[in-house]
Amino acid sequence: MPSARIRAAGGAQPPTLTANASATPAEPDKAPARAGLVAAALILVATVANLNLAVANVALPSIGVSFQASQTALDLVAVGYSLGLAASVLYLGALGDRYGRKLMLVVGTALAIPASLLAGFAPTIYVLFAARLLGGLAAGMAYPTTLALITALWAGPRRTKVIALWSATGGAATALGAMIAGVLLTKYGWPSVFVMSAPLAVIALAMAWLLVPAHVDESKDPVDHLGGVLSIVLVGSLVLGINFVAVPGGGKAALGLFGIFALALLGFLARQRAAKFPLYDLKVAARPVFWVAACAGIIVFGTLMAAMFIGPQFLQNVLGYNSAQAGFAVLPAVVFMMVAAPISAQLVNTRGARFTLLIGYAVILVAFVVMLLLWTENATYWPVALAYGLVGLGVGFAGTPASHSLTGSVPVSRAGMASGTADLQRDLGGAIMQSILGALLTAGYASAFASTIAASPQSARVSSAVQNELTKSYASAQAVAQQYPQYSAQITAAAKSSFLAGADWAYAAGIIAIVLGAALVFFVFPNHDREKELLTEYAAEDSA
Repeated sequence: MPSARIRAAGGAQPPTLTANASATPAEPDKAPARAGLVAAALILVATVANLNLAVANVALPSIGVSFQASQTALDLVAVGYSLGLAASVLYLGALGDRYGRKLMLVVGTALAIPASLLAGFAPTIYVLFAARLLGGLAAGMAYPTTLALITALWAGPRRTKVIALWSATGGAATALGAMIAGVLLTKYGWPSVFVMSAPLAVIALAMAWLLVPAHVDESKDPVDHLGGVLSIVLVGSLVLGINFVAVPGGGKAALGLFGIFALALLGFLARQRAAKFPLYDLKVAARPVFWVAACAGIIVFGTLMAAMFIGPQFLQNVLGYNSAQAGFAVLPAVVFMMVAAPISAQLVNTRGARFTLLIGYAVILVAFVVMLLLWTENATYWPVALAYGLVGLGVGFAGTPASHSLTGSVPVSRAGMASGTADLQRDLGGAIMQSILGALLTAGYASAFASTIAASPQSARVSSAVQNELTKSYASAQAVAQQYPQYSAQITAAAKSSFLAGADWAYAAGIIAIVLGAALVFFVFPNHDREKELLTEYAAEDSA
C-alpha cells in the first residue's frame, strides 16, 4: 500500500525496518496478540486471491471449445485477473492506507464472491473476461493489505518466517487451484472452477472481519489520486498491448496501447517527483536492495504463472490428459514450493538475499530447459513432474528473498509501498509473462499451422475462412476437425505439432527472461556483507 505512514501507538517514533533477520535495537523481534490467528486470517485472504489467479488455466481448453474462442481471447481470459489486480494494486492499496486497511480487506474479499459467480455463469467469453477483470480489482483491494499488515505487525526473524509462509502459501495456492479446478472440470464443467472459490471467500471474509485489527497505524496523508489513475492506465495499457501484438490485424491497436503506456509512464514519473505525498517514493525505489528485488520477483513469479498457463494446455491438447489429470500434474510444484520456503528463510538470514535468489533462478532455468527439450508429443509424465517440481523449488527459494528485500529496505512509513510492490511482483509479473508467452504461443501456433497448410497437397482446397479457423487456436482446429471428419486425424496432428511449435517459442522466451533476471541479480544486487551495510545506511537515513 504505497503511501502508508505506519505510526507507533501514542505517536512514538516507529521502529525502522531492516531486511537483516536478526533482531536489533532498531528492529525488535515482535508479533501481534493472537499472532497465529491473525496470520491465518491474512494468509487465507491471500489464498483466495491466489486460487482465483490460477483456476482459469486448466479450464482454458474447455472454455475454448464452449465459446469456439480464439487463442487471443483465451489469453485474455487467463490474464484478465492478473490485469485487474496488477493495474489497481498501487492505487487501491493507497486508498486502504488512508481510509482503512480492514475496510479494503473486507470489501475486496466480499466483492470476490459476486465476481466468481459472474464468471461461472458468463454467457459469452467477453463477459467472462470482464468477470475475471472484476475479480482482479476485488483482489487489488484485499491482497495488498495482507503483506503490509504482516510488515507492520511482525518484526525481526518472526516477520521473515511469516513472509516465507505467506509467500509459499500464495504460490502453493496458485498451483493448488489448478488441481482443484481439474477435478471439478471432470464432473461439473468449466463454470464450477470459478464458483468454487466463493465458499472459501465467505470463510475468509468472516475471519478478516473478526480477527484482523482495524485502523492499524493508518496514514493521515492525502492520497495521490492522479498518480493512482496514471498507474492504472500504464499497467493496463502495457498488458493489453502485449496481448494484441499476436492478434491478426492488431498491430495498430498494440502500437496505440504502447503509446498510451509510454505517455502514462512519463506522466506517472513526473507526478511522483512533483507530488508532496507521492503514491510511489522514487528515492526509496532507487535503492538497489529494493528495485533489483522488485525486478527479480517479477520474473520469478511471472515464470510460475507462465508455467501454470502453458502446462495445462500442453497436457490436455497434446498429451490427451483430462482436466483432473492436468490439475494433479502440478502437485510436485506445490510440494517442493512448501519444502523450499522455510529453507529459503534460513538462507536469507545466514547467506543473504542475493545468494538465495540466485539458487532459485538456477533451478527455474533448469525447469524451462526441461520444458523446451523434453515436453514433446510423446512425453511421459516424468519430464512433466520434473519441470513442475523444479519450478516449485525455484519459486520456493526465490520468492522469500524477493518479497523480504522489499519490506526490509524501506522505513515503516513506506511499508505499504513495499507491500504494493511485492504484489506487483506476482501480478504484474504474471500478467506480463503470461501475455508475452501467450502472444508467442499464439503467433508460433498460427505460423506453424499456416506452414503445414501451405505444404499440404490439399492446400488449394482449404478456403481462407477455414484456414483462419485452423490457425486461430487449438480449440478452433478441433471444431473444424469435427466438421470435416474425413480429415480429422490430419487436422488434429497438425494442431498438436503447431501447438508444440508455439510452446517452444514461449519456453525460449522464458529462458531468456530468466537468464536476464539472474544476470541482474548477480551483477547488481549487493552481496550479504554489502547488503547489511546498505541496510544500516538506509536505517540511519530513514531515522534522520
